[in-house]
Parts: sequence; structure tokens; C-alpha cells
Amino acid sequence: MPSLFSPPRLGAIVLAGSLLLALSAAAQKLVEIGQTSVGTPVFLEAKSITRRDGIVTAAVRVRLQPPLKHALGDLRSSRTIAMVDCAKQTVATKESWYYLDDAGKRVGMHKVVKLPGFGPSFKGSLADVAIRYLCATPQPR
Repeated sequence: MPSLFSPPRLGAIVLAGSLLLALSAAAQKLVEIGQTSVGTPVFLEAKSITRRDGIVTAAVRVRLQPPLKHALGDLRSSRTIAMVDCAKQTVATKESWYYLDDAGKRVGMHKVVKLPGFGPSFKGSLADVAIRYLCATPQPR
């Protein structure tokens, strides 16, 4: 019986791992879309944008400055799936992750909103930056 570490299997394992890393990196290409009122950069996952029935959905990321205190440790960054209604200039959070590291690898908290509710954003907030960017971006024809 061939070993898990035989040359053909080891090569396949290395290739699969390399492909997963490449796909992960490509899927999370971040584009800076603005800054909050305190100068914190806001990033958009470029491939996450979808548009349907007047709602733009996208994943945005930010480093938390200062970090938020949590039982597991300081929450240092976040990723939020936001839904934006450009016509009404409102936003809703669909899902969010808070990370224990700046790179967004160690999840400290994860929240899923069962019934997202749209509301206004505060001037200079992450939501405000997202609305301004996503609603100013021309829609594909």
C-alpha cells in the first residue's frame, strides 16, 4: 500500500495546498475605498460586490482603532458583509466577524443577523464610507 508521503501523493498534496492558498489570496484582494472620520482605512473585498434589486452587497474590512476589549482578547480587525440601498442611502449588516489579529485570521467573534434592518449611517463611519463608495461606483450595463 503506498504511503501518504509517496512522491505522487506528496506532489498532489503540495499542489492542492498551493491552489487553495492562491485561490484564498485572489478571493480576498482588498482595495482601500476611503477612511473613517478618525483616519482608519476602510477596505473592500473587490470580488465580493453583487447588485440585485437596487441593493449592493459587499464585504468591507477595517482595523479597529483602538482594539475592542473582549473575553478572548483584544478584537483588532473586522469584516462585515454590508447591504446598501443607494436610492435611500441606508445600510444593513448581514454578517460580521471580529478578529483577534490585524490580518483577519483568528476569529474572536462572529455574528449573523437573521433579519437585517436598513438604517442611516453615521457620518465618517465605516458604513458611511461604504455607502459613498458603492453608490458612486457606476453600475455595469
